Amino acid sequence: MRVMIAGCGDLGCRLGARLRERGWAVYGLRREAEALPDGILPVPGDLAAEAPPARWPDGPLDYLVYAASASRHDEAGYRRAYVEGLANLLGWLRARGQRPRRLLFVSSTGVYGQHAGEWVDEDSPTEPSGYTGRVMLEAERLALDSGLPATVVRLAGLYHPERPWLLNQVRAGLRVERDPPQYANRLHRDDAAGLLAWLLAADARGEPLQDCYLGVDDDPAPLAEVADWLRERLGISHWADETMSRRAGSKRCSNARARALGWAPAHPSYRQGYADLP
Repeated sequence: MRVMIAGCGDLGCRLGARLRERGWAVYGLRREAEALPDGILPVPGDLAAEAPPARWPDGPLDYLVYAASASRHDEAGYRRAYVEGLANLLGWLRARGQRPRRLLFVSSTGVYGQHAGEWVDEDSPTEPSGYTGRVMLEAERLALDSGLPATVVRLAGLYHPERPWLLNQVRAGLRVERDPPQYANRLHRDDAAGLLAWLLAADARGEPLQDCYLGVDDDPAPLAEVADWLRERLGISHWADETMSRRAGSKRCSNARARALGWAPAHPSYRQGYADLP
């Protein structure tokens, strides 16, 4: 199998490593392609360009994974990364006469606007209040209407012990709102790569995929519970006057559809995901 990972950053490299272990040929598209690890075939290119990269591979591509991220965190930056970038890439495929068996578009649970602790699945209403969710929904529609078989994968917030945002706030003693509970959804970065690899392998085996999957762990826990566990784990006893910053919204995302396909997270909750903290 030949797969192109467009926007091959940390997640794309972890996905690529898993696919290489299965004998797939993996191409990685990014601006600084020389930084790609061994085993991923570098394709230097910019998704903002209308013309295909000079080193775009010839011949058929079996799969395309769109895993870009925004370099500017404003509406124009999001639109450039997710909508315009995907439109350019689809144009490259048409220009080269390539038609992958499936497109995987990496999206976000930020497309949901629920904020009262509701359970959310792939069929729940998507009514985001901010531009990030609205732009991502527009990009999802572009993928699903591309004429290619396409699947959207809405990932929760990716984390790992070396990613310090939450840990730094806990270490600073920042307080967390407790009533009402502020539910947060997360997924270890290795489980995110594992889910994408699982979906690609399932499709390659001929198993039917649905057009959307949620990528979350088994435990959409209240943020206060997670912070308390980390405080104890890290030995933090002081409290600051400031409150922990977080994105708006409070919902509980279900991974039942992905589990029904046979996937299961290796880190089912934050306890396993942060188990290797020093």
